[in-house]
Amino acid sequence: MSFMEGILNTYAQFFDGHMWLEVLTDPVSWGLVGSLVILEGLLSADNALVLAVMVRHLPADKRRKALFYGLLGAYAFRFIAIGIGVFLIKLWWVKVIGACYLAWLSIKYFLDRRKPAPVEEEHHEKAGMDKQGILIRLFGSFWGTVVSVELMDIAFSVDSVLAAFGVSQKVWILLIGGMLGVLMMRGVAGLFLQLIDRIPELETTAYILIAIIAVKMFLAVFHIEITHTYFFTLLLITFGITFLVHFWKKRKNEKSHL
Repeated sequence: MSFMEGILNTYAQFFDGHMWLEVLTDPVSWGLVGSLVILEGLLSADNALVLAVMVRHLPADKRRKALFYGLLGAYAFRFIAIGIGVFLIKLWWVKVIGACYLAWLSIKYFLDRRKPAPVEEEHHEKAGMDKQGILIRLFGSFWGTVVSVELMDIAFSVDSVLAAFGVSQKVWILLIGGMLGVLMMRGVAGLFLQLIDRIPELETTAYILIAIIAVKMFLAVFHIEITHTYFFTLLLITFGITFLVHFWKKRKNEKSHL
C-alpha cells in the first residue's frame, strides 16, 4: 500500500459507522478516551492561559472571535495530524522519535522545575503579542493575532497528538480524544487551572504520565505491549500517589503553622 493510499484509507475509517458503534459500545475505548481527555486538560491549563494573554490586547468583542478561529484551526490540524500519524506510527523509527520527544518533554519539565521561577509579570509580557511583531505588521492587529493563535495551537497540538498515539492507535479513539482535548483547552481549561492551583502536584503528574506513555510507545517498537489493564492500573496508582503526596504536604504545612 502506497503512502497516499494509506492516508486515504485512514480517513475513510473516520466515516465508518461500524467503527463508530464499536468504539461507543466498548468501555475500554471510553476509558482510553477519558485518559486522553484528562491528560489534555492537565496539559492545556497553562496553554489556555497563554492563549488568553495573546489576545488580551484586542477589544473584548474580538477576543472570542480570535480564539474561535484558532479553535477551528486546531481541529483541522488534529484531523490532518491523526490521519497521517495513524499511517506513520506503524514505522518503528517514528515510534522511537515520538517516544524520545515525549521523554524529553518530561525530562525538560523536571529540569525546569529546578530553575528559579520567572516573575509572573515578565512571563505574561513574553507570552503576550508583540504589537510590532511581523505577523501584526503583515496581517493587521486582529488577523495577525489569529495567525499567532493558530500557530500556538499547532505547537500545543504536536505534544498532545504524540501522547495520544502512545496511548492508542485506534483511529476513532484518537479522533474523539483529540477533538475533545481541543475543547478542553478552550472550554474547561479554567477549571483545570483552579484544580491545579488547589492541587499543584497534578501538573507534575501530567508529565509523569507523559513519561509512562513514552515508555509504552518505545516498548511497542520491540512488540512489547502494555495491556489496557496495566495501563489503567498505572494511571490509578499515579493519581493515587499524587493525592497522597498532596494531603501529606498539606498536613505537614498545617502542623508547621501550629
